[in-house]
Amino acid sequence: MRALIVDPETLTSITPSALVSYVTTEGWIRTERYGEHSDVYARPSGRELIIPGTAQLGDYAQIVAEVISALAAVESRSELQVFRDLIGSDRDVVRVRAPEADGDGSVQVDAGVNIFAQAREILLSAACSANEPRPAYRTGKNKEAIAYMNRVRLGQTEHGSFVVTLFAPVPPSLQEPRQSDFWPVPADEPFDRLVTRFLADGLQAAHKAAEDVVRGNGIAAFTKSVPRGVSANLCEALSSLIDVGEGLDVSITWSRTRPTPEARRQIVFARSESEVLREAARVLRLQEPRPDERLEGYIVGAGRRVEDQDGQVTLKTFIDGKPVSVKTKLPAELYTQALAAHDDKNPVIITGDLKRDGQRWRLENPRNMELVFEDLGLD
Repeated sequence: MRALIVDPETLTSITPSALVSYVTTEGWIRTERYGEHSDVYARPSGRELIIPGTAQLGDYAQIVAEVISALAAVESRSELQVFRDLIGSDRDVVRVRAPEADGDGSVQVDAGVNIFAQAREILLSAACSANEPRPAYRTGKNKEAIAYMNRVRLGQTEHGSFVVTLFAPVPPSLQEPRQSDFWPVPADEPFDRLVTRFLADGLQAAHKAAEDVVRGNGIAAFTKSVPRGVSANLCEALSSLIDVGEGLDVSITWSRTRPTPEARRQIVFARSESEVLREAARVLRLQEPRPDERLEGYIVGAGRRVEDQDGQVTLKTFIDGKPVSVKTKLPAELYTQALAAHDDKNPVIITGDLKRDGQRWRLENPRNMELVFEDLGLD
């Protein structure tokens, strides 16, 4: 079969680990060593392949081309199909598909940009959940998640509507490669694989929660799924993707270098789930404290018991562009300053951890009160 892929740089993008994991899971057996850096793999039919153990060979690209050609012949597939499987063999491959693309697989430019951006967001939300499951995140502050995303590679778009492909890094297992019957406990997984597991489980849980809401279970359907990877960030990105593609299809093909109980996971979202997910995101965000929030406003109420040194004050301020009242308990020194600001009708700035308490807002761990000498327009 004539080689369809001849570019050396493209061929060398396939790692030795990808080659070994692919042929092993396809039933090839290592039979003997070949020289100093390679091994012979064989099939019961007698066909043999020479697979290098390192890419530091002068003719590595040519060897990869020969392996692809041989595999294509054995599997009765095109070399391009084999190449695509090999290029993702040592990584978890996330495919985000917009079902309602045009017949040629194209979408409007702004819609396409949004699909790329939101595909990144669903993976980033999973990375944040893998670090610490929470209802919502400020993703820019999660250093481990950002470091992970810097290792993710963007693959070529694929035919079949509009498909964004993300290659998620996965370190190879150091055990003998074989198909696993059970998922390892999370504590035994490397962080990179934990991310894609949280993505798969979070997508599945969000899909089920949206169904449960329709059946009358309310926001609890989402909050109980937070430990599985559901978050406001994930729900917002999913809702946006569904709107753009008029539906959504996300699949995860697991790396062959860390065997799993399944080869692939696929989750399909209907158009009707977008609004449910958007509202779930809004409610989940309200449940998550906002650390280091800086509030500007007026002290409109204050009081403390005789036996206490700390005192409670009410701050009239803006949150998300809306005027609200926030209660907080201040230590003695700050409480004295707050009383003075109240008497003088001076605006203040208080930093603390903002938390929603039912329909009310509270500022916990208040600190760093400052006076503001300007009108904030809250009257």
